[in-house]
Amino acid sequence: MLFLIPAYLSENSPQDFFAPVIKEYILKTDYFFVENEKTARKIIKFFAPEKKQADLKLFLLDKYSENSDLKEAQTLMKNGQDFGLLSEAGLPCIADPGNLMVKWCHENSVKVVPVNGPSSIILALIGSGFNGQEFTFHGYLPIDKSEKKSKIQWLESQVQKTGYSQIFMETPYRNNQLFEDLCQFLSPQSKLCIAANINDPIDEFIKTKTIKDWRKNKPELHKIPAVFVLGK
Repeated sequence: MLFLIPAYLSENSPQDFFAPVIKEYILKTDYFFVENEKTARKIIKFFAPEKKQADLKLFLLDKYSENSDLKEAQTLMKNGQDFGLLSEAGLPCIADPGNLMVKWCHENSVKVVPVNGPSSIILALIGSGFNGQEFTFHGYLPIDKSEKKSKIQWLESQVQKTGYSQIFMETPYRNNQLFEDLCQFLSPQSKLCIAANINDPIDEFIKTKTIKDWRKNKPELHKIPAVFVLGK
C-alpha cells in the first residue's frame, strides 16, 4: 500500500490537530517517498518520536523526478512493501509532485490510502469568505514582471466574469514583492485574502480586505508561508 501522509503546516501545530492514524501508518513502514530528506525526518519525528531514524529508507520524489528514478522503490512495492508518501507541508499531491507515484500505483494495482490532514490551499479558501463552491488554484505566478502583471489582471477579470475564487501562492522570500505587485496592479475595489502561518496557534494571520485597505495596512510576509485568494 501507499499511504499519503499529511505534514504539518506549522511546527507549532498541536498534536490534536491531526488524526491518530498518521502515527500508526508512519510506524507501519520504514519506507517513504519524500521531497526533502531533512524536512521528512522532522515530520516523522513530530508524529512518531519513538521511530528509529536510522531505520528509515527515504526515496527522493521531487518536481524533477521521473519513473525511471524510482525503479528500486517500485520493485519493492510490487513485491509487497508498504510505503508512505510525505509532502513538504500539508497534503501530498496538492502543489506537490507526489502524484507521480500515485498514478504509478493505480497503473500497477497498488492500493492508495489517503489520510486526512491540513491543506493550506483549502484552509485559506474556507477562511477567506469567498466562493468555496467554484474556485481555481494556479500555483505560483510568473516571476517576470510584465508576465506577472498580465496574470494578476487576468485573475482579477476571472473573478469579475465568473465569480470563481482565484488561489495562488509564492515562494516565501518573494511574498512582500508579490503583495506590492498585487497592490499596484489590482483595482482598489478588488478583494484579497492573505492567509499566512496557517495552523500556527500563535502567529496565524488570515485577513480579507479590499486592495484599497491593504494599501493602508501592509503586512510583513517575508519568509512566511502564505496563500493568496482573490474573490468576491
